[in-house]
Amino acid sequence: MNDMSPPRPNDLDSFWMPYSDNRYFKTNPRMLARAEGMSYFTPEGREILDGTAGLWCCNAGHGRREIVEAIQKQAAIMDFAPTFQLGHPIAFEAAARVAEMTPDGIDRVFFTNSGSESADTALKIALAYQKARGQSQRVRLIGRERGYHGVGFGGMSVGGIGTNRKQFGAMLPYVDHLPHTHDPARNAFTKGMPEHGVELANKLEDLVALHGDTIAAVMVEPVAGSTGVLVPPVGYLKRLREICDKHGILLIYDEVITGFGRLGTDFGAERLGVVPDIMTMAKGLTNAAVPMGAVACSNAVYEAVVEGSPAGIELFHGYTYSGHPLASAAAIATLALHREEDLPGRARAIEPYWEEAAHSLRAAPGVVDIRNLGLIAGIELAPREGKPGARAMDVFRRCFDDGVLVRVTGDIVALSPPLIIEKPHVDRLIGTLSDAIHAIA
Repeated sequence: MNDMSPPRPNDLDSFWMPYSDNRYFKTNPRMLARAEGMSYFTPEGREILDGTAGLWCCNAGHGRREIVEAIQKQAAIMDFAPTFQLGHPIAFEAAARVAEMTPDGIDRVFFTNSGSESADTALKIALAYQKARGQSQRVRLIGRERGYHGVGFGGMSVGGIGTNRKQFGAMLPYVDHLPHTHDPARNAFTKGMPEHGVELANKLEDLVALHGDTIAAVMVEPVAGSTGVLVPPVGYLKRLREICDKHGILLIYDEVITGFGRLGTDFGAERLGVVPDIMTMAKGLTNAAVPMGAVACSNAVYEAVVEGSPAGIELFHGYTYSGHPLASAAAIATLALHREEDLPGRARAIEPYWEEAAHSLRAAPGVVDIRNLGLIAGIELAPREGKPGARAMDVFRRCFDDGVLVRVTGDIVALSPPLIIEKPHVDRLIGTLSDAIHAIA
């Protein structure tokens, strides 16, 4: 029977939810119906303080009038235009605004629709670059254990989170991984960047010794977010940069989480003092009001691919919605907000208070580590015997029921609030989280 009647308001069957326990949720739904400023609101009108900026993405807070109006205005002017062999002005303006924020020389912008697409695009650009400069043997891609680069097969292959891979069989060939930098024995409860672990970057020299001149690129997150907030050791990224330069390898930063003010600077590259060849971004680019991602490349990478190709299409890659008019309008309005309100500066100003508040949880039962940088914090809990992830999930549910949204990955509670957060919000967020940790101990 083809029943085209409107779905019932409480019909939860049709939507196959991503990264969710669908069976549990559909018997115990937790719903969000509205958002404004620092908060979500449930269908019943109950306020939920947002401790995660949605999903690391609503950096300017929710329901920003400037972004809403820009999208509405553009929808009335032109809903869609292709960018294959055609253009529309607003996409070029959006790219220029992004290039104003990226590090000097990283100002060629390729638009995508998500962080996952940005990761796969960056990897393809790296391979195209190596081929264009006569290094066709450079086909190998290096990621890092516990790295997350989205859910496309390229990013998933270079990524190093086992649970994201084991369900899908073989990944891309010619991929290898550096060790992760998490070292709780030496770095537990570090505030900011840990002192120990720079030597782990030297593992890239071992991979060069193993694979020779077949490595095209290394992709890392400046701060590994989705795996539970792993902050790079002092000097680690600088050493990676040195080894890549020495061996003709491109360095790619996945700045999907660390971009647009999250670390108190426009991008993580600025905060950490090491500039890559290629950067991926998404999330905060449009404040998540319209899906959009981007890849920013150095002039050298762009010119090698474009000028080194025969006449015609230089890069056989793209998306129907690359530079979508509504997404471009949202990006322009979002980046204007970042400048006008100095959101990175606001993050820097409150970071010391945020850091002390997060580390106040050190004595809470079951807390085995706390990590932070910028407006990110990870609180790691001891797993229950035989039930990994259960303790943190109980914290997540308890916090939601008490009016605060946190994110959990394994047994780590990850916090990444909107950059407009103020001290009373911090107190409420950390206080509610503390109560939840004590309640489920």
